[in-house]
Amino acid sequence: MMTLREKIVRRTREYLYAITARGIFDTPPIVPRDDGVILFSMIGTRVLKPYLVAVKSLHRQLGRGRVAILDDGTLTADDKAILARHLGNPVIYHIADVDPGPCPVGCVWERLLLLLELRRDAYVVQVDSDTVTLGPVPEVLAAIDAGSDFTLKGEASARWMELSEFARTTPGLDPFDPETHVQAASEEIMPRIDFGVPGPAHYVRGCAGFAGFAPGGLGREAAEHFSREVEAILGMDSWIRWGSEQVMSNVIVANDGEPVLLPYERYLNFWNEPLASDAAFIHFIGTYRFHRGAYAAATRKAIAALRA
Repeated sequence: MMTLREKIVRRTREYLYAITARGIFDTPPIVPRDDGVILFSMIGTRVLKPYLVAVKSLHRQLGRGRVAILDDGTLTADDKAILARHLGNPVIYHIADVDPGPCPVGCVWERLLLLLELRRDAYVVQVDSDTVTLGPVPEVLAAIDAGSDFTLKGEASARWMELSEFARTTPGLDPFDPETHVQAASEEIMPRIDFGVPGPAHYVRGCAGFAGFAPGGLGREAAEHFSREVEAILGMDSWIRWGSEQVMSNVIVANDGEPVLLPYERYLNFWNEPLASDAAFIHFIGTYRFHRGAYAAATRKAIAALRA
C-alpha cells in the first residue's frame, strides 16, 4: 500500500510523462503492411499516448506488419480517430465481443483468447503499451521468419525446460496460501496438470508484455483445457487473479516447439536499475515505471527516432 506522499510523487511523475509522450502525435503515421504479421495490444483511453509510443517504435524497427487492437471498453470516438490516423486504420475489436468461455474473466484473458484466434492465419506479436523499442530487433525478425514463437524473459535466468526439469526449480511454496502469487502457485502444481499437448510438456518463465505467436500453433482449445486443469486444483477464486494470463501465455509459447528467448541484456524488464546503452526493447513494469526518469528518457529517444 502506497503512502499519500508516494501517491502524490507517482501522480506527478505520470503527469510529467504524459507531457513528454504528447510528442508522439507529431510523428509520421505507420504505413501498415499486409504481410502476415499483426502487432496486437489491448488498450484503453488512459494509455493512448504511451501505446502509440510502444507500437510505433516497435513497427519502425520491425518494418513489418499491421496493427490490431482490443478495446478495453474505454476508447472514445476521438481516440479511435487518432488511432486510425496514426496506425493506418487498424482493426479494433471490443472486449465485450470476446467470449471467455471457461477461462477467467478479466486480467487480460480476453486479450490472450482473441490473440489465439488471430494466430490461426497470422504471426501475432503481443506488445504492451508500457514498452519502448530503441534499437534493432533481429532476434524477433528471425523468429517471425522461422515461424517460431518468442518471448521476453521474465528474468535473466529463464530457460525453456521440460516440465519434469522445471519442477525441480520451483521454491516449494504452498500453492494454496492466499499470499502465494498466482504464477508461483500455478507453477508449483504444474506436475499435477495434464497440459494436453503431444510429447513432453514444457514451460518457460516468460513475460506476456512482449511475445510472439507463430501461425497455426496452439489455440483457444489449449488455453481452455489448461485453465480447467488449474481451476480444478486451485479453484477459480485463486486462478482468476492478476498474473494467470501470463502463466497461460508462457504455457502456449513453451509448447509450440522450442521458442526464441530474447537475450535479456537487450530485451528486458525495467527494475529501477541503470539501462545498458545498447538496450533494444524495454518493458517498464508498473512498480518502477516512472523511476529514474528512464521511461520518459526512452520515450523522448523513440519519438526523436520516429521524427528523423
